[in-house]
Amino acid sequence: MTTKSPTKNGAGVITHRTRSERAASGKQARQHVPLSAHAEVAQSRLADPLALLEGQAGNRIADLIPIRYGRMSSSPFSFYRGGALIMANDLSQVPNSGLQAQLCGDAHLSNFGIYASPERRLVFDINDFDETHPGPFEWDVKRLAGSIAVAAQDNGFSDKKVRRVVIASVQGYREAIRSFATKGNLEVWYSHLEMAEVITQVSEQLDARRAALTQTMFDKARSRDSMQALSKLATDVDGEIRIASDPPLVVPIEELLVGQEAEATYEYLHTIIRAYRRTLQWDRRHLLEEFRLVHMARKVVGVGSVGTRAWVLLFEGIDSGDPLFLQAKEAQKSVLSGFTAPSTFKNQGQRVVTGQQLVQATSDIFLGWHHAIGLDGNDRDYYVRQLRDGKGSVVVDGMRPDGMAFYAKVCGQTLARAHARSGDRVAIAAYLGSSSRFDEAIADFAETYAAQNARDHSALTDAIAAGTVQATTGI
Repeated sequence: MTTKSPTKNGAGVITHRTRSERAASGKQARQHVPLSAHAEVAQSRLADPLALLEGQAGNRIADLIPIRYGRMSSSPFSFYRGGALIMANDLSQVPNSGLQAQLCGDAHLSNFGIYASPERRLVFDINDFDETHPGPFEWDVKRLAGSIAVAAQDNGFSDKKVRRVVIASVQGYREAIRSFATKGNLEVWYSHLEMAEVITQVSEQLDARRAALTQTMFDKARSRDSMQALSKLATDVDGEIRIASDPPLVVPIEELLVGQEAEATYEYLHTIIRAYRRTLQWDRRHLLEEFRLVHMARKVVGVGSVGTRAWVLLFEGIDSGDPLFLQAKEAQKSVLSGFTAPSTFKNQGQRVVTGQQLVQATSDIFLGWHHAIGLDGNDRDYYVRQLRDGKGSVVVDGMRPDGMAFYAKVCGQTLARAHARSGDRVAIAAYLGSSSRFDEAIADFAETYAAQNARDHSALTDAIAAGTVQATTGI
C-alpha cells in the first residue's frame, strides 16, 4: 500500500503518515528527551523579566502601560497572566520534545471559558489566541500547569493539594490525548464540550452551594450578548445610541480626535471594515452588510494585552434595538515567535484567526482580520470578533481544592483536544505513554516555576514601590 509523501500543515506539523509511523515518532522523541526532563526549569535566564515587559511596552500606548503594571502587581496569578513572554523565554532554554502543535501560547486557567457557538449553544474551550503559534506541545501544558500552581497557592492550598490539582490537569491532558489518538480524523474534528455537560459533571463534584454558583455563572454567560452590552456600554445621546465614556478604560473616538480628524477617521474606518468583511465567509459577509457602523471607542482589555490597541465598534441593524458590538484588537507578533520557526502569515491578525479556527471546536461567525494604518501613522494588524457572545470564564479566586481539581482536569482535556486537532495526536500519545511519569515531571516543573513567578512578582512590586516602574492600581 502506498502513502502520500509527508507534508506540513498550517501549524508546521507533519501529516499524511500512517498510525505506526506517527507512534514511532513519539517513541523516538522520548529517547531524545525523556519524560523526566520536563521537570527542568532553566537555572539561568537569557533576559531579566522586567526588561522583557519593558521591551513590550515600547510598541504599546504609553499612557496605558501603568494600568498593565498595576493589574500585574495585584497578585502572583495576575503577574503570571501578564507574563507570557517571560515564560516563553524561560521555556526556550530547556529541552523540548520536538512534537509540534498549534499552541494557544498563553494557556493559563483564565484563558479557558464559555462562549456561544453559531448554533447558540454554550461551549467550553480555549478563548484567547493573541499568542497562538506552532511550537512544542508541552509548552502549552507547562503554561497551564504553572497557572494552576500559582492560582492554587494564591488560594492558600497546602503544597500537597497544589500538587494534586496540577496532576489532575496533566493527567486529564494525557488521558484525553491518548483517547483522541485512537479516533479517526473526523471524529476528533467534530469533538467539542458543551457547557450543559460540564454543569452536570460539576454538580456531581461540588457541594450544593458551589454547584448553584456555577449554574449562576452559566446563566449569566448565556445572557451576555450585544443587547446586554448595549445596556452596559451604551447611552442615548440626542436620540442616537453611543458608547458611553469611561476613561481611561473606554474612550470614544471623539475624545481622542476632534472635528474633521474624527470625521475623516470614520470614513477611513468604513474602508477598513470593507477589507475586514472580505475575510469572512460569504453568508457572514452578507449578514454584516445588514448593519451600519454608528460609533466606536478605544477600550482597555485584559492584563497582558493592556496597552495594545483595541477598539469597540457599535453597529446598528434594522433599528436601535438591533445592535452588534465587534471588537477590533491589535495583533502583534506572538511571544513564541522569537523562540520557534517564523509564522507563515505576514498579517498577525490572520495568524490569530487561523490559529483560533484550527484549535477551537467552533469559532465566532464574525472572526476575521485586517491591516490598517493606525492613528499614529504606523502599520498595524488587527483581528475582529464579537465583543460579547455568551462569553464567560470561571473565577478561580476562592476555589476549593476539589473544585479546582475538577476544573483543572477539564482544562487539560480541552487543551488535549486542541492539540489533537492541530498536531500529531498519535505521536504525542506514544511519547507520553500510559504511566504517570509525565504528570509527575510537570508537577515538579509547576512547583518550581510558581516559586520563580512569585519572585518575579515581588521584583515588580519592589520596582513600583521604588518608583522605577510607574503603576496605576484599582483600574
